[in-house]
Amino acid sequence: MAVIHKAPADSAVLPNFTDYDGTRARFDWSDIPDLCDGMGAGLCNIAYAAVDRHAQGPRAGTTALRFVRRANQDGAIATRDLNYAELGRLTGRFTNALRALRINKGDRIFTLMGRIPELYISVLGALRNGNVVSPL
Repeated sequence: MAVIHKAPADSAVLPNFTDYDGTRARFDWSDIPDLCDGMGAGLCNIAYAAVDRHAQGPRAGTTALRFVRRANQDGAIATRDLNYAELGRLTGRFTNALRALRINKGDRIFTLMGRIPELYISVLGALRNGNVVSPL
């Protein structure tokens, strides 16, 4: 069996990460942006970092999630895009529903859904509420 050797320069699209040792030597935690900037000192929430900071900024109209599925019997493909503003609004509604049900920070939330928009909305909304989330 012949072994094929390829270098990054041989690729049509260059990889983003080509020099592990050099990147590791130059790495400094102070270069990492604060993903929770704007939440307040010492506060951080993964849903804020993933959604809210974009929904309230210049990326509000950018597609955050794209769902692809077969539309009907003819096999046509249908897509549904959620931009950051819409995803932020929907996750906020779910967070508010949890709070209305008196589901508090630290409470456990389990979901049982397929890979549909509501799965991601519910998980992000629960994380935004400070819940421990487990998709089943």
